[in-house]
Amino acid sequence: MDLSSLRPAKGAVKSKKRVGRGQGSGNGTTAGKGNNGQQSRSGYKRPIIEGGQVPVYRRLPKFGFTPIDKKPVNTVNLTQIDKWIQDGLVGTEISILDIKSLLHASNADYFKILGNGELASAITITAHAFSKSAEEKIIAAGGQAVKAFRTLEEASKVRELPFDEALLKPKAKLVKRTKKSIKP
Repeated sequence: MDLSSLRPAKGAVKSKKRVGRGQGSGNGTTAGKGNNGQQSRSGYKRPIIEGGQVPVYRRLPKFGFTPIDKKPVNTVNLTQIDKWIQDGLVGTEISILDIKSLLHASNADYFKILGNGELASAITITAHAFSKSAEEKIIAAGGQAVKAFRTLEEASKVRELPFDEALLKPKAKLVKRTKKSIKP
């Protein structure tokens, strides 16, 4: 064995691809670039074409829209509240924290009391909203309906007030600023 008999390993050396040397090279006409025009340029992306089939964007039904400022509201009926009282889960005062824990809700949720059912005892309920019939039934039973303005999450961010007071304090109204036109 000497230096003249050395050869690279089998398959280690490949011949260079000869681009643009005619049809026999396997890279004729467009030299491996595909079509001319849009398809030969960088950044071209083939549109989704499904043949003669109706495309997926036309097969799916149109839906409405989801408003950005929609509030997540959890509802509670008076029958549910009465059952909580009978089971001993709540006392004579029901706060938003009680409702949140019993419904396994989020801190960002609002709570509305609905008037389905009757109350057996006088209780004070704090919630974000009450239906007319629920409010009448609570007052008729000798209780009180206290309206909260902020969610638990919002109330925790108010630093200058205690948590219970922050829940009941109304939010400041946003005032839109308008540009004053300058008269000559």
